[in-house]
Amino acid sequence: MNALELTDVRKVYTMGDGSDVVALDHATLTVGGDEIVALVGPSGSGKTTLCSIAGGILKATAGRIVVAGEDISGYGDRELTRFRQRMVGFVFQSVNLVPFLTARENLMVVDELGQRRGKLAQQRADELLEELGLADRAKNLPAQLSGGQRQRVAVGRALMNDPRLVLFDEPTSALDTKLGEQVMELIRTEMKRRGTAAIVVTHDERITQFCDRSVHITDGVLAG
Repeated sequence: MNALELTDVRKVYTMGDGSDVVALDHATLTVGGDEIVALVGPSGSGKTTLCSIAGGILKATAGRIVVAGEDISGYGDRELTRFRQRMVGFVFQSVNLVPFLTARENLMVVDELGQRRGKLAQQRADELLEELGLADRAKNLPAQLSGGQRQRVAVGRALMNDPRLVLFDEPTSALDTKLGEQVMELIRTEMKRRGTAAIVVTHDERITQFCDRSVHITDGVLAG
């Protein structure tokens, strides 16, 4: 089963003067069940818009969005919230860890909103931190972690709900080349180990070597 199927998806914003701005223009994209796709394009090209629609954060103006066989095209806000909790993981460009929570607690907060509670959530968090090489950092606050370690915590948080699709928004933009490559190797290893699909948003062509294929986007139009 494909992890994502976008068919003729559009996102149009109406401005105050009544004019329309097309952020995504008839986008069609299929991502296989365990495929890692690099979404490459300059700033303002529509990369984040596409991922936000695929992840149920934004509603499309038109088109069909199917994630792991679930058609979310007509979902309302409440349905999209439940969908995100069950099906999608996110790693944002700025990492967005909660500064006053430990590494373990940053993972647990995801499942406290989902299916697990208490000891079950902690067990899941500890398993992921062990797999990510962060078992000895479980009680550290984000400020006590390096940039690469914070990214690893963010990856673990995205995997807490066993998603079918993980969306990475510029995961290496704040890292130097060597550390960025280490993070991308980690992402590839963890996705392939679990058979989980991913879209990696980037403007850096060097990142594409860690992905199965690349799709380019310019002015809201997909190519390749």
